[in-house]
Amino acid sequence: MFGIGYGVNAFVSHAASWMGRQLTADTSKPVPPGTEYASVHELSEQMARPGGLTSEDLVTFLQARIRKRDPGLNAIIELNPQALEIARELDRERASGKVRGPLHGIPVLIKDNIETGDTQQTSAGAFGLVGAAAIKDAFIVERLREQGAVILGKTNLTELAGFRGSPDGFSQRGGQTRNPHHADAPVGGSSSGSAVAVAAGLAPLAVGTETNGSIMVPAAFNGVVGFKPSVGLLSRSGIIPASHRQDTPGPMTRSVFDAALLLNAMSGSDPQDSANVDAPKGIDYTALLKPGALKNKRIGYPATFSANGENLPVDNSPQFQKTLEVLRAQGAVLVPVNVRLADASRYGELLFADVKSELNDYLGKRAGLPVKSVSELIAFNEKRDGSDTDHQPLLKEIDASTLTSEERNPLWGALIEDFRSTVDELIDGETLDAVVSDFETNSYFAVAVAGYPGISVPSGKDERGVPGSAYFFGARWTEPTLLAVAHGYEEAAKAGSRTGH
Repeated sequence: MFGIGYGVNAFVSHAASWMGRQLTADTSKPVPPGTEYASVHELSEQMARPGGLTSEDLVTFLQARIRKRDPGLNAIIELNPQALEIARELDRERASGKVRGPLHGIPVLIKDNIETGDTQQTSAGAFGLVGAAAIKDAFIVERLREQGAVILGKTNLTELAGFRGSPDGFSQRGGQTRNPHHADAPVGGSSSGSAVAVAAGLAPLAVGTETNGSIMVPAAFNGVVGFKPSVGLLSRSGIIPASHRQDTPGPMTRSVFDAALLLNAMSGSDPQDSANVDAPKGIDYTALLKPGALKNKRIGYPATFSANGENLPVDNSPQFQKTLEVLRAQGAVLVPVNVRLADASRYGELLFADVKSELNDYLGKRAGLPVKSVSELIAFNEKRDGSDTDHQPLLKEIDASTLTSEERNPLWGALIEDFRSTVDELIDGETLDAVVSDFETNSYFAVAVAGYPGISVPSGKDERGVPGSAYFFGARWTEPTLLAVAHGYEEAAKAGSRTGH
C-alpha cells in the first residue's frame, strides 16, 4: 500500500490484496441485529457477556458493511490492514480481565489529515501527500490506542481540509462523498467522510477536524453529533495544519454521550502543543449527562434568524421553534438575544497567510512525500490533473499570501478578541449557560474564530428525509455544561419523536 493512493472504488476492487481474506469473506459469527447503529455502551455490554460479541467480530462485520455500502458513499479513503490483528489482541486482554476503558475494542475512524504511525497514508485526500506513511501517531491517536480503541481506517474529506478549493466532500484520492439520507442533499465539508461514515453505520465513532465549520457543517447535513471543543482542549500534534489559532480535532458520533466518551479518550496533556498546556485536565465529560440537565439552565437564542439573505423573526422558522419548545418543556429558561457581528473583513487574508506558513512548515518536515511546499504541491497537481481548468483556486490564493507573522499576529489578536467579545457579551450579559442557534444563522463561524466550543445535535428530518440540526455554543472551557445541555436536548427530542410530539 506504500506510495499508492487508492480512491474508494479502486480500494474495493483491490481489497483482497491489502486487507486480507477477512474482508472478502464474511467468516465471523453473526452479530446482534442493529449492531451497525449500536452505541458504545451497547457494544461494550455485548462484549462483556461471556461468549458475546468480540472486537474481532465487530471489526469484521464493519469491514464487510463498508465493502457493501461505501462504494455509493465514498466515506472511507483507506482501511487499516492491522485492524483485525489489533482487535484480536484487545479481545485477549479482555479475556484475561484487562479492560482499558469504555472504548476497549471499539472501532474508530480517523480523518485523513490525522497522522497514524502505521502503514496507512495521511494525505488530506491529496495525491501530492501520498508517499511514506507518517512515522508516529498524532497525540490524539496515541491516546485512543492507549484507551483500547481500534483504528478502523481513514475517512475521506474535502481535499486539504477544504483549502484546495474542491467541492464539499470531494478529494482526488477518495472521490465525492455523498449524503446517506438523500443522494442530492449537501454533504458539507471538510469532515464529510467522518460524518457520513457514522450516519451510515460504518463505525460507531469517528474523529473530524475543524478550522471553521468543518465539523459543524457535515454533522448538521448528515444528521450526526459533531462536537468542536475549545481550541487547545485537544492536542493538534500530528495533524496536518491550517492555523494553530483555530484548528482542533473533535468527536463525530451518533449521540452526545458517545461524543463525551470520545472526548475523554482523546484528552490529555501534550507539551508539544502550547495551546494545550493551560487546558483543563482530568475532567470526565460524561459526568453531567444526567436526566434533568436542562432544568433552570439559562439558554439564549437569537431573536431573528437568517434565511435567503433576510433576517426574519424566529417565528418564521418552524424547525427552530420546535427546538425551543423542546428546551422549554424540559425546564430551560429561554432568553432572546441579539448577536453582535464582529468585523470579519480581513479574516480570509489572515487565515490564508497562516495556512501558507504552517502548511509549508509541515510539508518541509514531513519525510518521504513528493512535495515539500505549497508551491510544489500546486505544480504537482497541475502536472497530474492538467492546468486547463483552475482546479485549485484556494491553494493558489494561499501561495500568493504575503503577510508576515509579524504583520498578522496583532491583526489576528484583535480579530479573535472581537469575536470572543461577541460571545462573552451574550453569556455574561444575560448570565447564560449556553446559546442555541438555528443552523442557518451560521453562528458556528463566530464561535470558530473565537476558538470557543460548539456542538451540532440532530433535530429531526424534513419531508425529503434530510436531517435538521440544533447548534449549541458557549464560552471557552465550558465543555461540561455545553455537553450536558446538548445531551438534555437530544434525549428530550428523541422522546418527543417517539411519542409523536
